[in-house]
Amino acid sequence: MAGTFPTEGYFIHNRVQLIRGGKQYFDSLVNLINGAKSSIHLQMYIVDDDETGMNIIGALMNAAGRGVQVFMLLDGYASQVLSRKVVKQIIDSGIRFRWFEPLFRSPYFYFGRRLHHKVIVVDACRSLVGGVNISDRYNDTPGSDAWLDWAVLAEGEVAGRLFLICQDLWNKSGWGKKKTEKYKLQPALTEPPENSCLVRVRRQDWVRRRIEISASYLEMMENAREEILMMSSYFLPGRQLRRSMAAASKRGVRIRMIAAGKSDVMLAKNAERYLYRWLLKNRVELYEYQASILHGKISCADGKWATVGSFNINFISAYASIELNLDVLDDDFSCTVQNELEEIISHHCIPITEQEWSQHYNLFQRAWQKFSYDLIRLIFFLFTFYFKQRR
Repeated sequence: MAGTFPTEGYFIHNRVQLIRGGKQYFDSLVNLINGAKSSIHLQMYIVDDDETGMNIIGALMNAAGRGVQVFMLLDGYASQVLSRKVVKQIIDSGIRFRWFEPLFRSPYFYFGRRLHHKVIVVDACRSLVGGVNISDRYNDTPGSDAWLDWAVLAEGEVAGRLFLICQDLWNKSGWGKKKTEKYKLQPALTEPPENSCLVRVRRQDWVRRRIEISASYLEMMENAREEILMMSSYFLPGRQLRRSMAAASKRGVRIRMIAAGKSDVMLAKNAERYLYRWLLKNRVELYEYQASILHGKISCADGKWATVGSFNINFISAYASIELNLDVLDDDFSCTVQNELEEIISHHCIPITEQEWSQHYNLFQRAWQKFSYDLIRLIFFLFTFYFKQRR
């Protein structure tokens, strides 16, 4: 049931499954690659040449060896740890490989947009969209649990749309002669699944005037009537979303937020904690995840609507990155998301109350949190370049 959520822009004939990061994700990814018959588009922010990365690269090479057209587009900054030797192996195997290049990059500095989405599309009919990068730390390895993250395995009409998006981005990426090496493949005609599950593609690329994922979150705040459950790493919402959250809370919507307890970027975590007081003041129930590093970006509302993908609720995802989410308007899927998040709250989170926050952090620590918040905003504006939006 759609409830109060609008249905415009959704594809109808789809089958979806929520995939948890770690072993389940990488098993699904390998199965997709091994089952490919005609084409694969893989576009990723991070691919490392560790064990997990080389396993996926090996599966892609095998696919290319059996005649599948494989297109691999990686962010030129985040994936630069790939050695030249590995890149040469990828190209020599027959994989069409490109970097998504920022204007300038070095091991310590970034100037330009980021290709932050994580997507694979196989045969234009099956896809996997989420926030999981290809690296050991996102996988379940001996003695180490994966960072917590999510993806959606989507089959049907929406995968055809993702194919065209990936192809278009591939053709626009690269410099010099690569810009002339364009491919226009026609997706093979396949029967869409009989399932009627509403799914839409949401993209964020502020430079190209696409702000669809930001609009989805505002839409969620506006249309929810009972409850909203959010999980977001690096949670630094802007003023517009904070106003919408406050308005939803004021009209009686229960909002629960799962944030990171452990973080790989402590400056961002301190900045995030600066906003805790605002969240608690606006009756947002706040929880910190304790089991491992939280990297997930997933939300649901009223047991009817959910969004999953690469979009972090912060300045960089909103303005400096190319992001991709899938919105799913389906009772069963949304309830699955809600049940998963509620189980995580029950077993792997600690609640943060206003009293606990006040007692745990002294005046100096709060000042440091404010400084971290202001510093991150300054770094963002100084070191991220924007092209002028086309009018």
